[in-house]
Amino acid sequence: MVYTVPTATELSSIYSLNVDAQSQRYARLASAFDCIYGSKPDFVARAPGRVNIIGEHIDYCGLPVFPMAIAPDTLIAVRANGTDRIHLANVNSQKYPAREFNSAGDVFEIDSTVHEWSNYFKCGYRGLFEHLGRKKGMGFDALLDGAVPAGGGLSSSAAFVCATQLAVQRVNAIDLPQTELASVAASAERYVGVNSGGMDQTASIMGRQGSALFIEFDPVLKATAVKLPKSDPVLAFVIANTLVVSDKYVTGPVCYNIRVVETRIGALILAKNLGIGDRPACRDVDPLTFKTVMDEFFSVKDRGDGNSDNDNSEAEGVETWIKRLNTMLKEVQRAFGTRPEGYTREEMAAALDMTPAELSTAVHEDQFPVRADRFKLLQRAQHAFSEALRVVRFRQICESGDTSTDYFQALGELMNQSQDSCRDLFECSCAELDELCQIARRAGAYGSRLTGAGWGGCTVHLVPASNVDDVKDALKQEYYSKRFPELSAEELECAVFATVPGCGACYYV
Repeated sequence: MVYTVPTATELSSIYSLNVDAQSQRYARLASAFDCIYGSKPDFVARAPGRVNIIGEHIDYCGLPVFPMAIAPDTLIAVRANGTDRIHLANVNSQKYPAREFNSAGDVFEIDSTVHEWSNYFKCGYRGLFEHLGRKKGMGFDALLDGAVPAGGGLSSSAAFVCATQLAVQRVNAIDLPQTELASVAASAERYVGVNSGGMDQTASIMGRQGSALFIEFDPVLKATAVKLPKSDPVLAFVIANTLVVSDKYVTGPVCYNIRVVETRIGALILAKNLGIGDRPACRDVDPLTFKTVMDEFFSVKDRGDGNSDNDNSEAEGVETWIKRLNTMLKEVQRAFGTRPEGYTREEMAAALDMTPAELSTAVHEDQFPVRADRFKLLQRAQHAFSEALRVVRFRQICESGDTSTDYFQALGELMNQSQDSCRDLFECSCAELDELCQIARRAGAYGSRLTGAGWGGCTVHLVPASNVDDVKDALKQEYYSKRFPELSAEELECAVFATVPGCGACYYV
């Protein structure tokens, strides 16, 4: 079934909580649009942020993740203006000044060396039109209202890019399938020097109210809605922002991008060690990912022994995932276990019979620059395959229907293991993230982990609904009151809040 972006005429079909507050927000947006442009908007393009429940830094490895869309979102009020000009304004005009573009030229010119808010708008516009092979679109007036905290790990940039694509395609009478839009949006962020794996955009565009998404990227993008298990008290999630801003554009060369490069080089060396590096499935793909290496390894293995561990049933499919991922963890230890201290560029290049310059080209460092002396391939690969194993088990528990299961304990333990791996193996946590997790667990959270890129940003906590206020109060008293005593009540409510799986991207008319 092919789904396109839906249109809503009632806010209650978009939001399950605080509908009155959202109604006032949309009214303020329409009024501000009228003040700036002299008329009401034709429609509002909406794309939500997301929280990744489990499965961090493995989407760009081709491995599955488990996010959900949330209520905080990006809104773009839009009206076609019948010209070749695009007028872009922001409700926070002091921080984000208005911009104007020629729809045939300026929107395609992006200087990724300049940290400019409208670059994300340009990403969405350019990505969509280049995908369609077009060079010019219709002019329009736009006003943006973003409620997803920037740099908080809730995918504010993805929500911005996705909302832009929605706005542009509706003005230009385009109606792409959701999966295609998500793929285009993920690729578009490369224009600002960020290598996105696709989870953020897929969760934003394809989110389902009441469900998380089990997202697979290889061999094709596939999002399966997974309802959270019923329990008494019900499962809830608390999001807490460290208020340490982690901007992927700014920190990419020493944080986010280097992890992408480490996993890509790790996949190349792992494939060679497994004797499959020269096979077309590994040789001819760009970039090579851990998922592709795993699939080809078992494809060769199955043909060799005459057996196949593939099965089309969901239950058997999960068992296949578990078996394969455990095997890959053993192969990772064999491939990289003697070098826990990491590799220099020269050592990695030699392992692949390349020069350092050839290796840099192979992993596209021209697009995603990195700065590092050593690359920890063992730890990054261990995290990737073990994290994917936790994602699969998380889904397995959610779908088990076993009423004897202590869901809080079982799911919470997987989240805690994920945080340990992010901190120790992938090294993308920080002191503030660790502190929030410790406070929440003491206050009654069963599982606590960072969410998003890490190095700051947000945490997510699995909490019984009856304990939500206790956990929020503990976080406010033990973290925010000490570190950020100047926060207003409104700012504090934005920093720590409870959430449920929300609706994906849509138009509001």
